[in-house]
Amino acid sequence: MKMRMDHRTANPAGFQAMLKLEEAASKMGLDPLLYELVKIRASQINGCSFCLDMHVTDTRNLGETEQRLSLIVVWREAPVFTQKERAALALTEAVTRISDAGVPQELYDEVREHFSESEIVALIMAVNAINSWNRLAVTTGMFPGCYNS
Repeated sequence: MKMRMDHRTANPAGFQAMLKLEEAASKMGLDPLLYELVKIRASQINGCSFCLDMHVTDTRNLGETEQRLSLIVVWREAPVFTQKERAALALTEAVTRISDAGVPQELYDEVREHFSESEIVALIMAVNAINSWNRLAVTTGMFPGCYNS
């Protein structure tokens, strides 16, 4: 496999902007494990193999179990996620697929039960960041290990 282009060298300013978005989103106070679960779920929806591989590895390194990692894709049917994680995953799906139905009030109310307003903004920013990374990676043809070649 070959990437279509290396976005990092094709437009360093664009890459730096993405890094700044990621840095800001990652420092807004979300639990690091929850942050990674959000990244994995959005990457699954967007079909981004590069990001999915990266964030599954990162989540393993945080001590996540193989069972939970394999069940993120079907989190609604898997009793291994907390209510707070479920709310975050539901919001991740709604924001990632925002053109389908927006973010229904019922979902927003559920998220409010588990997160402060500041944390909700942090979740939205986390979803925005990974969706941006996914779109960049998929469009430029990134794949697991592409930078190791």
